[in-house]
Amino acid sequence: MVGSTAGSMLRATWRRAALAALAGARSGFTAPTRGLRLRVVDHALHSAAPSEAALRPLYMDVQATTPLDPRVLDAMLPYLVNYYGNPHSRTHAYGWESEAAMERARQQVASLIGADPREIIFTSGATESNNIAIKGVARFYKSRKKHVVTTQTEHKCVLDSCRSLEAEGFRVTYLPVQKSGIIDLKELEAAIQPDTSIVSIMTVNNEIGVKQPIAEIGQICSSRKVYFHTDAAQAVGKIPLDVNDMKIDLMSISGHKLYGPKGVGAIYIRRRPRVRVEALQSGGGQERGMRSGTVPTPLVVGLGAACELAQQEMEYDHKRISKLAERLIQKIMNSLPDVVMNGDPKQHYPGCINLSFAYVEGESLLMALKDVALSSGSACTSASLEPSYVLRAIGTDEDLAHSSIRFGIGRFTTEEEVDYTVEKCIHHVKRLREMSPLWEMVQDGIDLKSIKWTQH
Repeated sequence: MVGSTAGSMLRATWRRAALAALAGARSGFTAPTRGLRLRVVDHALHSAAPSEAALRPLYMDVQATTPLDPRVLDAMLPYLVNYYGNPHSRTHAYGWESEAAMERARQQVASLIGADPREIIFTSGATESNNIAIKGVARFYKSRKKHVVTTQTEHKCVLDSCRSLEAEGFRVTYLPVQKSGIIDLKELEAAIQPDTSIVSIMTVNNEIGVKQPIAEIGQICSSRKVYFHTDAAQAVGKIPLDVNDMKIDLMSISGHKLYGPKGVGAIYIRRRPRVRVEALQSGGGQERGMRSGTVPTPLVVGLGAACELAQQEMEYDHKRISKLAERLIQKIMNSLPDVVMNGDPKQHYPGCINLSFAYVEGESLLMALKDVALSSGSACTSASLEPSYVLRAIGTDEDLAHSSIRFGIGRFTTEEEVDYTVEKCIHHVKRLREMSPLWEMVQDGIDLKSIKWTQH
């Protein structure tokens, strides 16, 4: 009874806060006219009066992170306020409540990927999961096996984990990818050696959206008795995955890539046949000794809720996102010449569209499109002005790699937002090309590759 009274008080407080914020926004600001979303930004956190409302850009960068689904927040709130027990406290009701919520979340994550709940280990995110999988397996079997296989287009945390293993004396094969971004399965078979312990290949690429043939890779690894790890941060909850059908031994999952909270993720580690990993973190031995540290109940509850929602809405979301993606690509391609779509157009997750606009500098286009949140590649490497290593790996010319923009379409993206983004993009590409001497030369029929540039 006390819990339900507190819960209703909390809901009433939230409702009052939301109404106050809405009233403040209405009194101080007129409605936007261009379809841009209005957000109330309160910079003075401790001020009682709401600050001036500010317009924020449209969000089209869902590969970097996704907004928290409000239904996920609803599931998390009780565990942030009322049910705050440590899930590892075994002597009282506060601990039991939190433990029950944690185990339900484990079940929800497992159900999404066809796993047993006991095979799900909660982590702080996909970066930690990737580190545990690659370093954990390699180090555990290092007395007999000293070789690892991955690809050149993996996420930076996979590549950096492999680099650190090389410093420890392991050998790593970085498989090249084809022009489409997909690996050659014959090259993978040739790369596996008698002392290979693990193959790590991502499911969906975070920059170009290419889907690797995961089931075929799983079959090859299984037949060669090598563990198969996949970084599925961009795929879980978006495309159907089954760890048993696809013969996946380890899988990394991220909460904030599937409309859940940041700071939480999971790693699937197969029990039969058992995969052994060496723990990276020492401590109280939580999560079957593989990841010590108190499990953050509100965050794992959010991850579980996000996984359950993704399972229920995957088909609907996929159809809707595919339609919006097709709309964006067709409108841009029909209005602008010399636009290249990077990555395989068929083996591809539709919500990640990477386009190169020839004769336009990607950074200048991003600056021109300041009222749309976009990126020129991975958020993890976006501070660098070097062209994307993923685009270089698929053989994209350096000038085209510099002119690429990634468009992300997600669960909450609207048709109006896509149309607005397309309209702005077309306008600014035309404007920037008119300013470009290279574009002028191409229009005059000059082949830029035949020009011998000299330094002054």
